[in-house]
Amino acid sequence: MKIGILGAGFLGRAMAIVAKNHGHEVMISNSRDPRTLISTAAALGCALGTAEDAAKFGDVVVVTVPFSNIDGLPVAALDGKIVIDTCNYYPDRDGHIEALDSRSTTTSQMLAAALPGAKVVKAFNAILAKDLETDGKPADAPNRRALPFASDDEQAKHVVRGLLDQFGFDPVDAGALADSWRFERAKPVYCIALDRAGIVEGLAAAQRDVELPHGSWRH
Repeated sequence: MKIGILGAGFLGRAMAIVAKNHGHEVMISNSRDPRTLISTAAALGCALGTAEDAAKFGDVVVVTVPFSNIDGLPVAALDGKIVIDTCNYYPDRDGHIEALDSRSTTTSQMLAAALPGAKVVKAFNAILAKDLETDGKPADAPNRRALPFASDDEQAKHVVRGLLDQFGFDPVDAGALADSWRFERAKPVYCIALDRAGIVEGLAAAQRDVELPHGSWRH
């Protein structure tokens, strides 16, 4: 599979490494001149391009940018694509967004609105980059870590479910994009290593107006 990655931060690089390790072709990009990523792409062993190049390249495209930058994505190039949304809303970084502060929508619903032709799947946002590289285990391993995902598109869910499993994690379907708040920042399963039962329990326990203490997910 060809995987385009929009964003070359910690998680974008980790996604590139894991995807390459599982035999996928990868193109990485950032919002600046792609020449700023020449050494990064060489170290990762992946192709390099602009955000539009990576969007056109990917059968699946990973969006891993600061949430405040989603309006700068190549909308036309993402039309019809399966888009994995790893973005998280951090008000200190992104500025306060009233629709999210009032809990009237979710980050993924906002991304889907910005990319009306894409098939958005919220996934890989609830894991730290270093854990993505090291925590994956075979399907029959005991205490295998699980990760939640959500989408309004069943075919896109099927594809991303397969990637989660291939990368070493038990996929847990958390529902539609409207339900994806249950594993956004500061919810019980956010970046916490849990097995399938723990993820299911944590998703059910999440409360819309209750957040964990800031940074409690860093370990």
